[in-house]
Amino acid sequence: MKSYPTENIRNVVLVGHGGSGKTTLAEAFLYRSGATTRMGKITDGNTVCDFEEEEIRKGISISTALAPVDWNGHKINILDTPGYADFTSEMRAAMRVADLAIFVVSGVEGLEVQTEAAWNYADELDLPRMVFVNKLDRENSSFRQTLEQMRDRFGKAVAPLSLPLGRETDFHGVISVIDVAAFDYSGSEAKEVPVPDERRARVDEVRTDLLDSVAESDDELLERYLEGGEITRDEIVHAIHEGVDEARMFPVLVGSASNLIGVDRLLDIIVAAGPSPLERPPAEGEGGEVREPKPDAPLSALVFKTMTDPYVGRVSFFRVYSGVLKGDTSLHNATRKVDERVGHVFTMRGKTQEQLPEVVAGDIGAIAKLAQTITGDTIAEKSAPIVYPGIEPPEPLLPKAIAPKTKGDEDKLMIGLHKIIEEDPALKLERSDETHQTILWGMGDAHLDVVLEKLKRKFSVEVTEVPFKVPYRSTLRGKADVLGRHVKQSGGHGQYGICNIRVEPLERGSGFVFEDKIFGGAIPNQWIPSVEKGVRAAMDSGVGTGFSMIDLKVELYDGKFHPVDSSDMAFQLAGSQAMKEAVEKAGVTLLEPVWSLDVMVPEEFTGEIMGDLQKRRGIPEGIDTIGGGKQIVKAKVPFAEVAHYATDLRSMTGGKGTFSWSFSHYQEVPHDLAQKVLEATKAQV
Repeated sequence: MKSYPTENIRNVVLVGHGGSGKTTLAEAFLYRSGATTRMGKITDGNTVCDFEEEEIRKGISISTALAPVDWNGHKINILDTPGYADFTSEMRAAMRVADLAIFVVSGVEGLEVQTEAAWNYADELDLPRMVFVNKLDRENSSFRQTLEQMRDRFGKAVAPLSLPLGRETDFHGVISVIDVAAFDYSGSEAKEVPVPDERRARVDEVRTDLLDSVAESDDELLERYLEGGEITRDEIVHAIHEGVDEARMFPVLVGSASNLIGVDRLLDIIVAAGPSPLERPPAEGEGGEVREPKPDAPLSALVFKTMTDPYVGRVSFFRVYSGVLKGDTSLHNATRKVDERVGHVFTMRGKTQEQLPEVVAGDIGAIAKLAQTITGDTIAEKSAPIVYPGIEPPEPLLPKAIAPKTKGDEDKLMIGLHKIIEEDPALKLERSDETHQTILWGMGDAHLDVVLEKLKRKFSVEVTEVPFKVPYRSTLRGKADVLGRHVKQSGGHGQYGICNIRVEPLERGSGFVFEDKIFGGAIPNQWIPSVEKGVRAAMDSGVGTGFSMIDLKVELYDGKFHPVDSSDMAFQLAGSQAMKEAVEKAGVTLLEPVWSLDVMVPEEFTGEIMGDLQKRRGIPEGIDTIGGGKQIVKAKVPFAEVAHYATDLRSMTGGKGTFSWSFSHYQEVPHDLAQKVLEATKAQV
């Protein structure tokens, strides 16, 4: 692919709810622009953008794909993103490097949850937006109803530039509001036809609204418009361009991606009214410094995606914000302050590489085999470094405990997981010291299932899901004064260690306190740390419950030693024995982790969420109203009751609820529940 000047580049991200037709629209762009010679289909598993085996098998997108096309001398970098909540991090990363978001909305299902979530993120980024209402050739589709939903949610700035010609299965073309012309797609090529008389009034109504918006954007235009003067087509398009660029106008176009209806009109408006990189605010570094998107500026680029290719290894996708990135050179990773050697630079069309002579400011490209560069890193001129804010993935909220099916595959499992996490920063790997489990955290069941499938396919590691263990702890019920004794003197070098300790529970969160109260050399100083080590070992092993002990004070006040037979090990074992005696004497209680939850939901779900949290033994702490018809329910809830809350909340709210959480404290487990936990633990041993 040739190199394009910055002003002729459009970086477009396709976003919307899963199943709205984003990948099919990308396929239509490729075919309509001549980049491919046939239209792939999701059902046939042969689309350019969904090429991973897991995507083909499930019929959904699970990662962002790049698909550049040429249209009217402009390069349009299409970023096709997943639409399911489990893969939100892919969408957010792609939106960070795009200059325009095309929201693909199904005319059958209308405005859906993930479309709203993506719109909210576009608001955060102040990202220009357009809307393509798709699937208007399907039964039960309704453009008018879908438009009303969007205007109710996003305001009157949602402005139709085209209307459907025909309805449902009779949908066969589009009516241009700008040109007051209809285009029939019944044949192999779109053909201009008269606007049907029955549609004329609606077209005039929508065009009047559009002209009102256009006129209000410019004082000179407004004055002429109010005096009855004409606004030319070029002036309309220019005003739309400015409105889109400033994210105060969101044009809506209609069509059917699968039947190529309206696809060319959408490409035309992307080129005519979509912002080029030159028209977006300059990129800002973490220190507030900015870089203009000019080829003659110092090089700076952001890596927004990492992919593992079976043939070339790691592939890093980047957006150049300033300067020019050329192949066969050395690059500087400004985030990590390391240099990287670069071979060829290229673009990707799905899984196919296309070599590039260079990647200019504003363009998107890829590099293979960067050894130390990961998603979110900045590549910059070493003599003029800049570091852009990294790409922060959403916090993974669903844990899954896993183990390799085949003994001895532990190393292969870890290698595979670390490589997959390089591709997908929304994953988190944890080795729990309390439960001795390997825990993989993800965004949801579908997200984690895809990871396990990849492990099997790419790294030949089959994984078993094991029951997730809650990291319970334990502590003493009361005080105790006990003796720990380890004496063995039956010939030869013996073992001799005796210690007297007082133990008592402390307030939650106090930790462990060990006090040396030895007087008169009852135990020599050299053996006192040995007693503490033995006490800690017994606490870590979870004497009496199998769960490590916390929040204890241990006072060592007396003991005995032997000048020959005493040793470090003897006093360690004495300290451990003393803790066992303390548990027998004072009793032990089970503790569970409690988390602080902030659950954000539309107001109509607040009552249901409050009731559900109380059923989970949660303690509500209040409700905050945050506007937009949403509220945040705050509560403290035992982790055992919300370990899989990510799935449960999505089910309760139809995907409209989100939450964040953090560890709060440990509290005593109710007696009946504690007995069940301890019985289950004994059964597993």
